[in-house]
Amino acid sequence: MSKESVGDVILPGLSYPPSTVEDTENKILYVEFEYEDRRNPNNYSRTKKWVITLTASAFTGITAAAISSYSISTTSMVQELHCTELQVTLGLGIYAVGFGVVPLVTSSFSEEVGRRPVYIFSSVMFTLTQVMLALAPNIEVVIVGRALGGIFGSSGATLVGGSIADIWKPEERGLPMSIFAFASSFSIGLGSVIGGLIESSPHLGWRWVQWIHVIVSCLFVVLLIVVMRETRSSIILTEIARSKRKVTGESRHKCRAEINKESLGSLIKTACSRPLYFLLTEPLVQSFSVWCGFTWGVVYCLLESVTPMFVTVYGFDIRQTGFVYATLSVGACIGFLANIYQDKLYRMYYTRKQQEARLYAACVAALCLPVGMLIFAWTASPKIHWIAPIIGLTVFMSGVMVIFQVAFLYLADCYNTYASSAQAGQTLFRNVMALVFPLFTTQMFATLSYKWGLTLFAILAFVMAPTPFVFFFYGSKIRARSIASRRILAADAAEASRALRPGLEKV
Repeated sequence: MSKESVGDVILPGLSYPPSTVEDTENKILYVEFEYEDRRNPNNYSRTKKWVITLTASAFTGITAAAISSYSISTTSMVQELHCTELQVTLGLGIYAVGFGVVPLVTSSFSEEVGRRPVYIFSSVMFTLTQVMLALAPNIEVVIVGRALGGIFGSSGATLVGGSIADIWKPEERGLPMSIFAFASSFSIGLGSVIGGLIESSPHLGWRWVQWIHVIVSCLFVVLLIVVMRETRSSIILTEIARSKRKVTGESRHKCRAEINKESLGSLIKTACSRPLYFLLTEPLVQSFSVWCGFTWGVVYCLLESVTPMFVTVYGFDIRQTGFVYATLSVGACIGFLANIYQDKLYRMYYTRKQQEARLYAACVAALCLPVGMLIFAWTASPKIHWIAPIIGLTVFMSGVMVIFQVAFLYLADCYNTYASSAQAGQTLFRNVMALVFPLFTTQMFATLSYKWGLTLFAILAFVMAPTPFVFFFYGSKIRARSIASRRILAADAAEASRALRPGLEKV
């Protein structure tokens, strides 16, 4: 390639469209990955991809465990800090708000500085918030610490889906995404088991629950620094271009991400406004947001109510109720296996059903939610063995596991380049529901009783059960009327046209 002309470089698997950009004097020399370049995250070895996937998923697990371990350890917290149940419940819900709001900004920072620095910064700050909780002198500090924990925990945990998309091809993402979703769901149950064991000890209590989190988080920070690698290709190319300019003295060496680069403020503005636009205008995003928001709100209600329910009905102590929450982990395992089978169905029927091939398991899971809730509601009685409501919880959590992964992958398939915005809108609504639901749980169960309160949730779950069926049969027609979908189709057509344009160099 001569310096007097521009060679447009097309690389298989990369989304950068070929174009010619001129500066004031000379044409720009684009820096692109070579064919099968090992620096390209798409070409990382499978071992490296799995190390990155498992490490990132571990962060999700740690932040998820902090949800349930806090919930089960509130008894000693109330006694020591002389606070109300409503105040400690606020600490539970406000943690979720960070997971809904902060990713709107985090995605912009990851575009600016890369994913690895955000992971490291988030994990360090999350660890410090756990120290803050362990040393908290009053409930106000606990609530602030939980809010900060949600902010920094979400900053890293919500990048995991993006990291998986960076390094795995679409047809390969099923298992990595299943592990990501599994880490979150399984750890909610695991956190309660460990928290219950610590809380039941008269010499430990809620502060030691937080200290255990500090120890685990510190070990994870070390692991993250050692094994995590950058997965965002634009950041890697920018570094290569910067190094090339330094070595050659040629300022014309640039990657495409550096051309017409938006400011960080502009990126944040887009990242905050576009998810709200999708949430308010896109029927697909709205439907899955309401469905997932309701489901996640019920999960938080269960975290708040299972302990007093089993104490009241079966006379369980804190240690025993901690093991009850293990059913959430068992349900996550069942859901994980269901998601693996769903991935097989997706590959089998994609050519016929397209994006809707993601929804086979979701149709079954939609029925698991109300059925599991009804079993839990109507068998929780001193006259019925405690294993019966535990079976109901397991069925319910299996459905939750499937729904969350399907929602993530289905939105990613449908919105393509706008997937992050669609998912951010859904995540925002879902976590706001996680804040709201626990605030009325105690009063609702006190008024309706556990049986009728949970039955009300089951009825609502039945009302929402048709959601995946509607999209399974009519999803393509609904997407055809979507403004965003039409833009995606137009962009794909334009890119295909450019790829067929003659006179482009390939290397």
